[in-house]
Amino acid sequence: MERTDHPQSWDERSTLLAMLRYTRETGIAKATGLTDAQAAAAPMATSPLMSVGGVLNHMRWVEHSWIENRFVDGPDLGPWTEESPDQEFIDGATLSLQEVIDGYRRQAAATDALVAGLGLDDRSATPFRSGEHPTLRWVILHLIEENARHNGHIDILRELADGTTGD
Repeated sequence: MERTDHPQSWDERSTLLAMLRYTRETGIAKATGLTDAQAAAAPMATSPLMSVGGVLNHMRWVEHSWIENRFVDGPDLGPWTEESPDQEFIDGATLSLQEVIDGYRRQAAATDALVAGLGLDDRSATPFRSGEHPTLRWVILHLIEENARHNGHIDILRELADGTTGD
């Protein structure tokens, strides 16, 4: 898939979904080319869970949580537990990088299929603690923000791994 932030048409929905795809593909592009060992490395002693594979796997599972679990009220299939609330980071460092990327792409396809039938003003099945039900628009924007922030983490981790910097 070509990585572009330009939508096919300039309406709000197309623009939001193009930016979501772009932030997904940016994370994958930043990770591509690393060895499995480099993707699993957590080079910052103060953040032992921060590996490229871990962050990318976290992005996948956050998308599952927001769309499949909270928005449409499907089961929470995430790897986290009360005993290991950050398990997606741990798993991302133990799986091969290709397995992490493939899982993220499968999640992206599932998300895209689900949101295709929803309107931007549709409300989530699960409310915030405040009782408010966010719109799909808000959830997509939140995922874009989440991905963009984590892409910065991946950028730093990639530079520490092999000196590669990206856009």
